[in-house]
Amino acid sequence: MATQLPGWKDKVLFTPGPLTTSRAVKQAMLRDLGSRDFEFIEAVRDIRQRLVELGGVSAEEYTAILMQGSGTFAIESVLSSTLPPDGKLLTIVNGAYGRRIVEIASVLKIDMAVLTYPEDSVPDLQEIEACLTADRAVTHVAVVHCETTTGIINPIAEIGALAKRFGRHYFVDAMSSFGAVPLNLAECGIDYLVSSANKCIEGVPGFGFVLAWRPALLGTEGYARSVSLNLLAQWVGLERDGQFRFTPPTHALLAFHQALLELEIEGGVEGRAARYQANHETLLAGMRTLGFECYLSPEQRGYIITSFRYPTHPNFIFETFYQHLNRRGYVIYPGKVSSVDCFRIGHIGRVFESDIMDLLAAIRETLAEMEISLSPTPTENLS
Repeated sequence: MATQLPGWKDKVLFTPGPLTTSRAVKQAMLRDLGSRDFEFIEAVRDIRQRLVELGGVSAEEYTAILMQGSGTFAIESVLSSTLPPDGKLLTIVNGAYGRRIVEIASVLKIDMAVLTYPEDSVPDLQEIEACLTADRAVTHVAVVHCETTTGIINPIAEIGALAKRFGRHYFVDAMSSFGAVPLNLAECGIDYLVSSANKCIEGVPGFGFVLAWRPALLGTEGYARSVSLNLLAQWVGLERDGQFRFTPPTHALLAFHQALLELEIEGGVEGRAARYQANHETLLAGMRTLGFECYLSPEQRGYIITSFRYPTHPNFIFETFYQHLNRRGYVIYPGKVSSVDCFRIGHIGRVFESDIMDLLAAIRETLAEMEISLSPTPTENLS
C-alpha cells in the first residue's frame, strides 16, 4: 500500500483536465453528506445558480442541469435528449472533439451534416451560411468553443448569429473554455452549453453540466433516447426537490462548490482569464527562447492550451521528454493533431506564472540531459 512520504506533493498538471486544484478544493471532499441532506441540496442549488450567472444570463432565461459522469456524458445527454426523431444536426468540426460529437450522433442514429476544416483553421462562416440556406432539414447546429486538440478558439458568437437567423437550435461544447473565457449565452444565441467540473472552474472530475435556454429545453418532451442521460428528466428532478434521479457525486459537488467560491474571490471569469492569459504569455516567451514552435498562428491561439511542434532534432523523442518532465513533477500532454507531431501544454488549473517558470526550467534541464540544442524561435512565430 502506497504511503505519503515527508515532503510529498502532487505533480503539477499542465493538461486540459483533470487539473491541479487548490488545497481547499481537495479538503472540501473530506466530508460525507447524504444525497438528501438539506445541506447538500442547498449546495447543489447554489451551484446551479452560480453557473447560470457565470453564463451572463438570468435564471428566468436559462437553467443549469448537472449530469453525473465526465463532460462527454453531458454532451451525449444533450445530443440524445434535445434532437427530435426527425431532427438533423449540423456539426462543425476542426479537431478531435468535434469528431467526437459526430461519433456520438452517429451511434445515436441522428441524421447529420458535417462541415470539416483543417485543425489549424477556424470554420468558414460563409460555408456555414450556405449549408443552412441549402439544407432546411437541419434543426440543430453544434460546435466546439475551444478545440482542445490544438487550443484554437472558434467564433461561437458569429456561428450563433447564423443559427438564430435561420431559426436553428445551437449547441456549444465549451468544455475547456467555460469559466475562463468571458461569454454571454444569450448574446451568442446558445440554446445548450456543456462544460465539466474539472476544467476552468478548477473542481475535480465527477460530473458535467449543461446550461440550457428554458424555452428550448421545455420543448424536448419525449425526445430522449436514454434513461440515465435524459436531460429534461434530470432537470425536472432538480427543480422539484433538488434531487438527482440517480446517485450524485456528492464529494465532487462539494469540491466544485468550493471551486466556485474561489473563482468569485479571484474576480470571476475576468479575473481567472487574466491569470490564464499571463500563464500563456509567460509560457510562449519561455518556449520561444528554448527553441520550440507553436502549431497555431498567433491570431488563432487561445490561452487555454497550446500545441507545440516536435523539434526536428534527431535526439527528440516525446516519450523520453515526457518521462523526464514527469519525474521532475510536471505533467504535460501528448498531441492530438492528426497530421503533425505535436505535444500540448495547458495554462489552466491552480497554476501561476511561478509554476510556468519552474516548468520552463525543467524543460531546459531535460533538453540538456537529452543532448538537444535548439535555436530560439523568431518572435513572430510565437507571439
